[in-house]
Amino acid sequence: MNKLRHLLLSVWAYLLFTAAAWGQTHSYTLEDIIQLARSKSPAWFSAETRKENQYWQYRTYRSDYNPQLVLSGMLPSFNKSVIPVTQPDGNVIYREVNNNTLQMQLGLSQVIGPTGGTISVFTDLSRYDDFIQDYSQYSGTPVSIGLIQPIFQFNPYKWNRKIKPLVYEESQKKYFEELEQISINATRRFFDLLLAQINLEIARKNVESNDTIYQIALGRYNLGKITENDLLQLELNLVNSKLAVSQALVDQQTAALNLKSFIGLSDDDSINLVLPEKIPDFEVDENVALAEARKNKSDIVSFRRRQLEAQQELERAKRTSGVNMNLTAFYGLTNQGQNIDNVYTDPANALRVGLQMNVPILDWGRQKARKMTAEANLKLVNYQLLQDEANFDQEVLTQVRNFNMLREQLKARIKSDEIADKAYEISKQLFLIGKISITDLNAAMISKDQAKQRYVSTLRDFWLAYYQLREKTLYDFANNQLLVRDIVQGK
Repeated sequence: MNKLRHLLLSVWAYLLFTAAAWGQTHSYTLEDIIQLARSKSPAWFSAETRKENQYWQYRTYRSDYNPQLVLSGMLPSFNKSVIPVTQPDGNVIYREVNNNTLQMQLGLSQVIGPTGGTISVFTDLSRYDDFIQDYSQYSGTPVSIGLIQPIFQFNPYKWNRKIKPLVYEESQKKYFEELEQISINATRRFFDLLLAQINLEIARKNVESNDTIYQIALGRYNLGKITENDLLQLELNLVNSKLAVSQALVDQQTAALNLKSFIGLSDDDSINLVLPEKIPDFEVDENVALAEARKNKSDIVSFRRRQLEAQQELERAKRTSGVNMNLTAFYGLTNQGQNIDNVYTDPANALRVGLQMNVPILDWGRQKARKMTAEANLKLVNYQLLQDEANFDQEVLTQVRNFNMLREQLKARIKSDEIADKAYEISKQLFLIGKISITDLNAAMISKDQAKQRYVSTLRDFWLAYYQLREKTLYDFANNQLLVRDIVQGK
């Protein structure tokens, strides 16, 4: 037993030395850890990147409705070859060609959102050079206007006007939800380490207490006042408490590594956490929480978006199942000549109108099936939305009730912890004067440790519930302010 005791003492001393040499210790509150996580953690960088990505996607959508100015051309198109030329009598004669073509066009186009058409204004100029005959010619369109208008077809621009702004608004609110989720994860890792530190502190205090009790009991054993069995039990308590220190130290280092890797800290410094005993003293009203959640959460925007997307698919199925037409109209001024001035002198009118149509006659029910599928999907989405909305309200109300319950439960845990500490101190003094047995002392020590651990666990549950409530409502009830800000209402 003595050899085992000396071995454990050596291991314990080594672990304590390792912990002391772990690095410079910095103290952090829960708020400090959350702020670090929301400014340096990989999760924060990911949230920022997704936010930026959604912003540029929204900008891309907005640009679709702005005029597009495009300069296009062919500079040059040179051709030197032998080509077959069919004669009027049907014979083919091969002739050498050596020419070059230059062409430039400047066009301004604008989408017509309500109709899905496109209107454009453009001008173009081209030059043709025949090097064999030493001949050049210009042709061009000084100005022209064109219209492409789908008829009876699906109009994506109309639906994008309804859906894309909701997608962007949803992404903005999701960003703030991600920030609150980072706070939740940081709180969880904070208390993982805090519990490990408290368990280590409890284990070390138990070693000191058990060593003191063992030394006193050893003197009483030499005087014949206690049995050898009681002395061995006390020595076993001392050995077990030292083993508990070793395990608690490993648990603390593991929890510290998990926390530091999450918040983006290096492994050089040791972290000491401050117990967040000061809790916000307020009770959350269920109706207020539900109203804020419905106003702020991305889920509400998502419900509207999902319904519109299902309606869009039904519209698409209907429009692609019937007669489709495309109207193309072009009017402008055009001319040609051997000099560039000829193109812009007394140009002639140019007019082109076309109507393309596509009428399904026999498709064996394919288009009807597409339409019925879209209608069934819209019904399904509506049913799912009803259930999701009910679940949303229930989750918010459950979270509010859980938070209010934990706030009251925490007050009882604080009292239990104080009582257990006092009871253990009294039991230790009674044991030292021989008033209670070692069994009673062990029971008091276990009760003390469990009360402390339950208090910290309840404190953990309370703070998790607090930040989960913030995430569920995007509202700060402690300061009575919104957590969402600078939300751009899409157009």
